Amino acid sequence: MAESLSYTEKLKKWNRFEAEKFSKKAPVTTPYPFIDIEKPPEYRGIPHINPEKCIGCGACVNACPPDALIMEWDKEHGVKRLTYNAARCIRCARCIEVCPTGAMEPTTRFEIATDNKEDLVEVVEHKLAYCEECGEYLDFTERQIEYVRNILPKEIFDMYALEDRIKLTQEEKMRRTVVKLRETEGNVYPAFVLVEKPRKSPKKKGGEE
Repeated sequence: MAESLSYTEKLKKWNRFEAEKFSKKAPVTTPYPFIDIEKPPEYRGIPHINPEKCIGCGACVNACPPDALIMEWDKEHGVKRLTYNAARCIRCARCIEVCPTGAMEPTTRFEIATDNKEDLVEVVEHKLAYCEECGEYLDFTERQIEYVRNILPKEIFDMYALEDRIKLTQEEKMRRTVVKLRETEGNVYPAFVLVEKPRKSPKKKGGEE
């Protein structure tokens, strides 16, 4: 039967010099953070927003449980702003799953220790589309409109009708609908009351007056 030694007896027989010689050949630690640590490719790290692919739809904002992603509208300057805060992120990857364009990209980065909180924040700004009739800024971006144009099957949708209404505010769409009904059916819709709003001069491309 093999001899069974207690933990104390094993410590007495331990040779420090032999252990150090072995540790030089096969270290059990790495000099992190001075070298990069290899992570498995499926490791779920901090996501990254690709500004070239992002259209500002807000799907990631709706799916984010800890509100690490927020969307802001600045209609005074015609900007829609998407902000990502890695300090709040729980790395659930829901934003990556729901992004229609693949703009939320996965990474294996896990280090977020910093002495400046701004290092943990990503901001992507988009130009808001504007109503071609009244000049008011819409809630969606120019990239969203372009994305919709590209994905809709042209053999099913009436693209002329879409182009006629896609860049209008809800109020302007309703106004045109009422006007069209009155023109085609006569004045048989007394419940519809048109309220004429003061018109603004339509903005030029880029949202400039």
